[in-house]
This record gives sequence, structure tokens and C-alpha cells, in this order.
Amino acid sequence: MITTITKFVLPNPITYDEARDIFLSTSPNYQGVSGLLRKTYIYSEDGVTVGGVYLWNSRQEAEAMYTEEWFTFVREKYGTEATVTYFESPVVVDNMMHEILTDK
Repeated sequence: MITTITKFVLPNPITYDEARDIFLSTSPNYQGVSGLLRKTYIYSEDGVTVGGVYLWNSRQEAEAMYTEEWFTFVREKYGTEATVTYFESPVVVDNMMHEILTDK
């Protein structure tokens, strides 16, 4: 499994409520995406940094998301450039489903 963290430093801070509304407007885009197990939107206390933490089935499926079109969408939606960092995720504890997930 792969975890990606995306981060956008906004040109102007936004409020928590503004962030929630923006996130709700984009969240349907991530439903049913091949290989995406979970996405968590993130928002910094100062309202300047936003992004997401994604759990993917594989790196290949994660890389399929972060196309030039995705980066263009972020640029147009948030007025800034995105960064994407990839991490191997050998074990995931899911307390909601009461499971421990591993890729083997």
C-alpha cells in the first residue's frame, strides 16, 4: 500500500468553514477512483496550508491520479502549486473497521 500526502500553501488564508465547503465540493471526484482506499482532507490551524492524505492500493494507481490535469485543477481551484509525497505503508491500523491491513 502507498500513502500520499498532498500539500498546497494558499496565497491567502481560508477559514475552517471555507475549507470544509471546498472539500465537500471536490470530495465526489474521489469516490470510485481505482485503487484509492481512503482520502482525508487536511487543513492547518492558520488556514494557509491544505491538502490530503490518501491511502492507495499501489503506487501505480496513486501515480495515475496525479496527472498534469490534476495539478492544473489544483492550480485553478486553490491558486497555488501542489506537492505530492509518496510513502510505503506496510501496515495500516483501521479502528473503524477493527482491522489491521498489510500488503502481504
